Amino acid sequence: MTFKLYNDPGHGGSDPGAADNGIKEKDIVLKISKKITDILLNEYQDVQVKMSRTSDTYPTLTERTNEANAWGADLFLSVHNNAGGGIGYEDYIHESLSSGSRTAKIQDDIHGEIMKVNGMRDRGQKKANFHVLRESDMPAVLTENGFIDNKGDSDKMKSQAWINDVARGHVNGIVKAFGLKAKSNGGGSKPSKDTYTVKSGDTLWDIANDHDMTVKQLKDLNNLSSDTIHPGQVLKVSGSGSGSKTKYVEVLASSLWVYNKPDWNAKDRTVKKGNVFTIKRTLTVSGSKMHQLKSGLYITDNPKYVRVYEK
Repeated sequence: MTFKLYNDPGHGGSDPGAADNGIKEKDIVLKISKKITDILLNEYQDVQVKMSRTSDTYPTLTERTNEANAWGADLFLSVHNNAGGGIGYEDYIHESLSSGSRTAKIQDDIHGEIMKVNGMRDRGQKKANFHVLRESDMPAVLTENGFIDNKGDSDKMKSQAWINDVARGHVNGIVKAFGLKAKSNGGGSKPSKDTYTVKSGDTLWDIANDHDMTVKQLKDLNNLSSDTIHPGQVLKVSGSGSGSKTKYVEVLASSLWVYNKPDWNAKDRTVKKGNVFTIKRTLTVSGSKMHQLKSGLYITDNPKYVRVYEK
């Protein structure tokens, strides 16, 4: 059976949502939602995703819920940032629902997975009478991914690595709640790691950043003379198909700092026990080994705190 997600990045167009510290909610949540869509479609079987918007437009709240209801979505996911002087992450389901409801269980899974990766204070699981929660015919969860008027939270929002992690947290929660199956490595069903198929709303900067490349490297690899790309276009994102094993690092400590540059003083945020990251390279900083992660962040190699393995 196909799982259908209605993926709703809040606000848009003439409605910026919350705005502070040089960023706007409508832009941040669109990046998160597009990444959620990419992960689900690229990595999981029998999934369809419809987005309320893929660019800077403003569908009304009624248009969003009407579209989701008419399409027959299995989950309405509304992605937001918060404001108002607080700090941290929270999510909502409709106030009429009991803690034992199916929607509450979905909220449990999404909340738990996001909190594993977002490095934010946990403000809890809440209920409200928001339109998208009230008027949707299917289970609906609204996530509030940090306070845009808090400098610590907003600094995270400016990081593509954080956006990728938060999108992954949303996906992991959905996968857990609905039992989605990963695409098989066999039979050609999973896209090659050496190529990427362009989706609506993608930019060269997004694709390059997600694959640890510069825009110039991406353009040179694909002989592109302009920044124009189109949905369905297949781009090379790696010049190597050697098939060598990938190294991973697993966090063993209950909480561990990662760094935004190869400097032990450049603390970015904390990650939790059980988190696993892909290693891009290993280097020595002030006499101690540090791994650069695929996300661009850095983590210690100290075996007291992490485990490194290949597969």
